[in-house]
Amino acid sequence: MAQAKRKKRFFDVEIPSIRKQTQLQAYEIEELEGKFMIYDLTRILRGKNMTLQLKVKVKDGEAVAIPRQMQLLSSFMKRMVRKGTNYVEDSFSTNCKDAKIRIKPFLVTRRKVPRQIRKSLREKAREELTKYVEEKDTEKIFDEILSNQLQKTLSLKLKKIYPLSVCEIRVLKVEKEL
Repeated sequence: MAQAKRKKRFFDVEIPSIRKQTQLQAYEIEELEGKFMIYDLTRILRGKNMTLQLKVKVKDGEAVAIPRQMQLLSSFMKRMVRKGTNYVEDSFSTNCKDAKIRIKPFLVTRRKVPRQIRKSLREKAREELTKYVEEKDTEKIFDEILSNQLQKTLSLKLKKIYPLSVCEIRVLKVEKEL
């Protein structure tokens, strides 16, 4: 006996962190639970090539996407590093209120600088970011990076060591929920 064919439909998924709505395809809305999706933020952030990885949660028939990872694309970083400048990268894990997160800052100096200055920039950035995120939850941290508040405050603090041309968070990733 033949079975009736099921047809996939589009379901609306709300993304509150960027105040947008998108659609995902599935047979039933419950199938979207736990799915990951990648959203390109280049147009929203006016040319800053960034992608946002989101995890879908379904509650009361409504699908909501929660950010899990934010990443600057390498093409954007290559444009920022000019001849005659140095860049500083770091990678570390730290705890915030509701999760363990990995942060990778990306700093570009205005001119070539000695290794000692790059080292002190890296250490100060790590110290400031760790102190900044420990009393905030992940949703708030993602929102502040999207609105450029976190980078602005970090740049002002690092300016005392050496002025930067670029101060960005290259990767912000939720490693483990607490």
